[in-house]
Amino acid sequence: MLCIYIFLLLTLSRVGLSSLQEKQTDFGLKVFLQLSQDSMDKNVVFSPYGLASVLSMAQLGAAGNTHKALTAALGFSLRERGLSRQQRLLHRDLSSEEWVETASGVMVERKMNLEKGYRRALAKAFQTHPHQVDFTKPDHAVSIINSWVSDHTAGAIPVFLEAGSLSDETRMVLLNALHFQALWKVPFDPTLTQERIFHCPNGSTIPVHMMRLTSHFNYGEFVTNDGVDYDVIEVPYEGDSLSMLLVSPFEPEVPLSELSAALTSKKIQQWTTELRSVKRRLSMPRFILDSEVNLKQALLNLGLRDMFSLATADFTRITTDERLCVSKVLQRVKIEVNERGTKGAAGTAAVMFSRMAVEEITLDRPFLFFIQHKHTGAILFMGQVNQPQQQ
Repeated sequence: MLCIYIFLLLTLSRVGLSSLQEKQTDFGLKVFLQLSQDSMDKNVVFSPYGLASVLSMAQLGAAGNTHKALTAALGFSLRERGLSRQQRLLHRDLSSEEWVETASGVMVERKMNLEKGYRRALAKAFQTHPHQVDFTKPDHAVSIINSWVSDHTAGAIPVFLEAGSLSDETRMVLLNALHFQALWKVPFDPTLTQERIFHCPNGSTIPVHMMRLTSHFNYGEFVTNDGVDYDVIEVPYEGDSLSMLLVSPFEPEVPLSELSAALTSKKIQQWTTELRSVKRRLSMPRFILDSEVNLKQALLNLGLRDMFSLATADFTRITTDERLCVSKVLQRVKIEVNERGTKGAAGTAAVMFSRMAVEEITLDRPFLFFIQHKHTGAILFMGQVNQPQQQ
C-alpha cells in the first residue's frame, strides 16, 4: 500500500461544500475505511462520488425499512426537501469543470414497468432517463453497459463488466461514470525524477520513480485526537479549481489506519481553511492504480443488509411488477499520476435482480425438504438431499 495516503478532493470554486456533498463525503470515508481495513498492506483507490450517486438512485426507489437503512447509511435522503436540487447542482458544477466529466445512467429490463414517480425523481436529481435493455441476452447487455462506461470515461475503462457479470434475472443496473484529467499548475520536471526506495508497511522496500518539485504549496501540520502528528500538502491543478491533497504521518512506523479512521468532511474542511502557503520541496512517486472491487461486504458492514435480500428489500417505488433487490455493487477505478498531471476514471454500478419472473425452478443442487401437517404445523419428516438415489 502506498505509504502516502492520497485523497483526491474535487473542490468547487463557486458554491463551496454543500450539506449534501459533506454527507456524501462522510459516507464515502466510511466505505473507504471498510475497504482499507480489509487491505492493510495493499493499494486502495475508490470513488466516493460514484458510489453515493448509484446508491442515491437506488434510494429514490426504496420504501419502508430499505429506505430507512439507506438513509441511515448515506446520512441523507434525496426525498428530503431541496436535496434533489442540490444533487442536480452538484452534478452541474462538477460537469462545468473543464477537466471533469460525470454521468449517471439507468439500464432497465425492457418488459418491466417503472413507476412514474421514480422516472420523475431520476430526471429531477440526476437528469437521466432509463434506457431499455434486453437482459434475456445478458452478454449483449454487458456489451451495452461497457460501451456506455467507455464513452463516459473517454475510453479509460473499456471493459467495466466482465462476461457473465449479468444474468437473465437482472432487471436494472444503476450506473455512474466519472472521468478526470488535469495538468498540474506547476508541472514536475521529468529530468529531476530519480529512482528512490519506497518503504512499504509490511517492512519490505521497492524502487520507485520519485518526482520532485520545489514550489510554494499550501501546507499544514496537524495532530489526531490520539496524538498522531501528520502533515497535509495541497498540489493544485491548472486553473486552481481542483487540487490533490497529500496526507502522511510524520513517523514512518505509524499505519495509515490511524489517519483514515479519524477522517470526516469537517476535518478536510479544517485542512483547507488552515493550510498556509510555504516554500517546500515535494517528492512523490509516479504511480498507476487500477482497482476492481465488489463493495457488497463493505456496505453490509455499514448496515445495508436489507437491500441485498429478496426477502427484505423494498424497492416498490421503482416497480410493483416484481420484487427487486441489489445483487452486487461494483466499482472500477483507474488513476495515473505522473510529472504532467493526473488521469482518473471510475465506473460504478448497482446491479438489481428479481427471481419472481423465473417460470421454472430446477432443484439441480442440494436441497432441504420438510413434510408438514398444515393444520397443526407439525413437521413429520425432514431431510437434506445431496445425492438423490434412483429407485
